[in-house]
Amino acid sequence: MWEVFKTIFLAIPKGLSVTFKYLFTRAVTVRYPEKKLTLAPRYRGLHYLQRNEDGSEKCVCCGLCAAACPSDCIYMESAEDKFGQRYAKVYEINELRCIFCGYCQEACPVEAIFLGKEYEFSNDRREKMIYNKEDLLVPKVEQRIKRI
Repeated sequence: MWEVFKTIFLAIPKGLSVTFKYLFTRAVTVRYPEKKLTLAPRYRGLHYLQRNEDGSEKCVCCGLCAAACPSDCIYMESAEDKFGQRYAKVYEINELRCIFCGYCQEACPVEAIFLGKEYEFSNDRREKMIYNKEDLLVPKVEQRIKRI
């Protein structure tokens, strides 16, 4: 009998008090596809590789970003062009393993890799989350727009 009394007169009003407390407050949800979230200024999103002024890739494949990465999500192979300049023949980032710490950005001596503000990069297959150099390089058109 005491359990029934406790349930009806103590537990139910306590639960309803929480419900009524939030019933007339403002909603905190965002209508996502129509309205985008405002991100913090220090937000770190999807990686991208910068280009030089002439349109060539900035990365010299020194390997410091891969060495600084605590989650070991960066894989790279270097090569040299006909002028003896090093470049990344293979550059891959596994975004599933990445913890978006920004150490790769800090370690890069030529400021080739950055973490952008992109947060909509989900996929239906795991293989699509491994971004290669062509996916990460800033398109040449955007590079020209940024300079102007």
